[in-house]
This record gives sequence, structure tokens and C-alpha cells, in this order.
Amino acid sequence: MRVYCAADYNHASRVAANIISAQVIMKPDCVLGLATGSTPIGTYEELIRRYEQGDLDFSGVHSINLDEYRGLSPENDQSYRYFMNTHLFDSINIDKKNTYVPDGLEPDSEKACRDYEEIIRTHGGVDLQILGLGHNGHIGFNEPGSTFEKETHCVTLSETTREANARFFSSMDEVPTEAYTMGIGSIMQAKKIVVIVTGEGKREIVKKAFLGPITPEVQASVLQLHNDVILVGDEAALAGFPR
Repeated sequence: MRVYCAADYNHASRVAANIISAQVIMKPDCVLGLATGSTPIGTYEELIRRYEQGDLDFSGVHSINLDEYRGLSPENDQSYRYFMNTHLFDSINIDKKNTYVPDGLEPDSEKACRDYEEIIRTHGGVDLQILGLGHNGHIGFNEPGSTFEKETHCVTLSETTREANARFFSSMDEVPTEAYTMGIGSIMQAKKIVVIVTGEGKREIVKKAFLGPITPEVQASVLQLHNDVILVGDEAALAGFPR
């Protein structure tokens, strides 16, 4: 695992954007695994800036997102499809037909998950997967548990995850209780993985995930077994982390 310690959030966002930019330039038809949440917003803003300057071309890129709330339509302003359109896709020249997010409105959870796995397989897997890191060690919506789920599945969200996301909703009651998410097995098949962590609040979980035992109680700990992981963080998140 390689570790990049940036001075602050903006610097970390630029470092992550550098890695993504290199992937797009080296393989214009690459498959990017994308994440939502507050952490990657700065990275996406930097990618948009580089596109507007003429440095990046996303016309051949495909994207496969990690997850989506079950029950939310793409037009819902809290859906992850809406997030990706707003924070990235609407501002670059990617073909939206080549961007994939789980179907939150598919009532048959088994079908939704099966269809999404087929999308991943059809595109030959993910070249570069972007991940955030939850306070309880979740990646995607893979919550702490007794096993590492292999493929895309429907998950019941933990109260800590719902509470962390409640700030985006009008009330806690509006936060969905379930989500579709790529499984750990699907994530681990990505050729390269970039984990972005910032802020003092992530300091302890970073240590548990990357220095502690590999356990499904800390889902991100499985990343220790991947042969090409890049950890991008700021001083606050990586304080005390060996590098």
C-alpha cells in the first residue's frame, strides 16, 4: 500500500484527482468506480476544472458507482444518481449512458443486485475504484458484520451510518433504512483502489482498517489484502500513521 499524506482536504483532493487523471489519460476507455459522500466532492471539482481547461477527456470513460439508497428515484435530490449528476457528470463530457448506479427503484432486490453484477462483468471490471471510509470502517454500504459479502447486495443500514447521513435529509425519518451496494468481493476485484480520508474524525478508523486485524467487523480492513491500494489522506486523518 502506498500512502500520500497531504497538508489538508484541498491538497488531498488534488492528489486523488492526479491519480484519476493519470488513469483517464493512460486508458481513455477506462472504467472508473466512483463514490459519493462529502469526501470526494473536492476531487470531482478538481476533475471538472481540469476538463474545463482541456486537460481531460471523459468521452470514452465508463463509470460504475458503489451504491444507491433503496427506494429513492434518480430525481430525488438525495439519491446517489442525483449526486453524481450534480457533482460530476453534468459538468464533464462523459456519456451518461455509460454511467451506472444501482437502480434504487427496483423492488426485487435480488434482481437489482444480479443486474448490477452483470453490468460490472460486462465492462470487464473496474480499473480504478475510489473509496471513502466510514467511521465504523464501512466501504460502500458494507456494514460491520460477521462476513465479507462477495457481490452486490441489499444491506440494512446501521444506525451510525444513518445518523452520519442524516445531515443531508430534513429529518432522521427520511433517511432510507436500506441500500444496494457493491460487495467486498466486487470491490476487491478492481485493479487499483484509492481510499480518500480526511479529518481528525477518521484518525482512529484509519489505524483500525489498515494496521489492525483483517475482520468483517471493520470491512475496510480487507483492503490490506489488495495488491494495489493507495491511501490518500490529510495530516489530521493520518496523524500517527506510519508512512
